[in-house]
Amino acid sequence: MERGLTGHYEESIAGGVRCQAFIPDPLPPRPALALDGKLQGRINQAMLALGRLDAISTLLPDASLFLYSYVRKEAVMSSQIEGTQSSLSDLMLYEMEGMPGVPMDDVQEVSCYVNALMLGVQRIREGFPISHRVAMEMHTTLMTSGRGINRMPGEFRSNQVWLGGHRPDEAVFVPPPPHRLAECWAALERFINDMPEATDPLIKAALTHVQFETIHPFMDGNGRLGRLLIPLILVEAGILSEPLLYLSVFFKKHRQVYYERLQQVRVTGDWEAWLLFFVDAVAETANQAVATARRLNQLREQDKARLGELGRQAGSAGLLLDALFQQPIANVAHLSERTGLTPATVGRVLTPLEDTLGIVHELTGQKRNRIFAYRAYIDILNQDPS
Repeated sequence: MERGLTGHYEESIAGGVRCQAFIPDPLPPRPALALDGKLQGRINQAMLALGRLDAISTLLPDASLFLYSYVRKEAVMSSQIEGTQSSLSDLMLYEMEGMPGVPMDDVQEVSCYVNALMLGVQRIREGFPISHRVAMEMHTTLMTSGRGINRMPGEFRSNQVWLGGHRPDEAVFVPPPPHRLAECWAALERFINDMPEATDPLIKAALTHVQFETIHPFMDGNGRLGRLLIPLILVEAGILSEPLLYLSVFFKKHRQVYYERLQQVRVTGDWEAWLLFFVDAVAETANQAVATARRLNQLREQDKARLGELGRQAGSAGLLLDALFQQPIANVAHLSERTGLTPATVGRVLTPLEDTLGIVHELTGQKRNRIFAYRAYIDILNQDPS
């Protein structure tokens, strides 16, 4: 089966230099995908892993607690691919009213990523399709602060860009010129929404990601929004009830192969090689998310069991542990607000949680405005996949 180039080139100008911009053919691929035994077997493995991931709520007392931290881990990893250096702890500190000493631009970008994902899921639950409107709203949210604010939030780019290389005529890849973006997006939107034919959601997510990265419709934030579309498509299809699939860690770990597979699709039409890579990413990532959820659940049960050592303070300590499970870095005011305990009670109970049980750790070393971390929880989230 021969496909070859999955689009055509058109002369464009970038920075005063003539170059050849690539305009992708509409999806689905022609001829149709060859889902042979090997590829179909790996697709089946990925779907099984997604089934286990969707059942994660049965492993956790409250799936939203896991979602809070796991989404933030994904945001950090996704932004690190773009060169942002903030950590999970930085983000959680920033969310406590912008703590000083945190790299503000970096962490604002990550916080915007979390907000963009949640907005996308909210729109789907309100009955909106994945459309131009939703994509623009998400991009606006993604770029609403940090370095992105001057990079045309919520608008298609108005200039020719190129990827790789110091000159557009020597670039690794030149995406479509600005006047072609609307038609390219319209074709992709029809594909996402099963017009004129339906596509298996997992395959749809895989193909959409490549097409979005190829169109490269925005001045900035294309990589992050392109990765956000993956869990969004799976939530819309009902394969996942929560947007818990995050491929950024896998893509970062295999960055060279990732870029090679994207370019291979454009130049040779080898969608099957991309699909093999993609479904392996899905299976590995989903299985790791389930393992992480199990470790967090085990940690919570172990630490809950230890609270009996605190005697009369055990009840209040349990409330604090629940609050820290939801937001593992917090100050006394936040913990008081979340638990309904007075600040004085929170302060008294935190002392044995730190000194006697070693469950929490104070981060500032100060007498006032102290910040506490549920470190074992954060350590589990920070564990890199082997």
